[in-house]
Amino acid sequence: MTKKYIVTLEDEEQAALNILTRKGKIAVRRLARANILRMAHEKFSDREIATALKISIATIERTREKFVLGGLDYALKEDPRTGAPRKMDGKQEAFLVALACSTPPQGHSCWTMQLLADKLLEREVIEQPLSAETIRLALKKKISSPGCGMSGAFQRSVLNSSGAWRTCWTCMPSRIIQHFPWSVSMNVRTN
Repeated sequence: MTKKYIVTLEDEEQAALNILTRKGKIAVRRLARANILRMAHEKFSDREIATALKISIATIERTREKFVLGGLDYALKEDPRTGAPRKMDGKQEAFLVALACSTPPQGHSCWTMQLLADKLLEREVIEQPLSAETIRLALKKKISSPGCGMSGAFQRSVLNSSGAWRTCWTCMPSRIIQHFPWSVSMNVRTN
């Protein structure tokens, strides 16, 4: 199969790539693209480049295409990643938090994520059904202390009334720090 995009670097582009690859700190993807261009200029096959750099052949083809169409800077730069669009806007999230802090419906001791999602859909706050995970992430982002006993959606149903001490990570003995029996009276010379 013949290559559609052939990389031929000029002297100043080769010098720029040499300087770039010898820098101390450089993004890994940028470094990989620079090495792809250097090896493609030296007439290595795509399979040899993929084996040497441990990257896919599709990445090599995209990098060669970007270089031929847009030049060195265009081939080395990272395209912005937009991410997924938000599922709820600010007003919908505020309504969700207010709903989570209210009393749960009859027959339920507390709000569940799916129950909150169903109630938002029932009250026509949202147009499409949301997953319980989307609700959980929205509440995690908005409620400051989900472990607090007074935050509505996460109230503790049973309090510890046994009188036993609770253990936490700060109370547990450290495995790193060893405890030595130090003497109270130490021999210290005073002048």
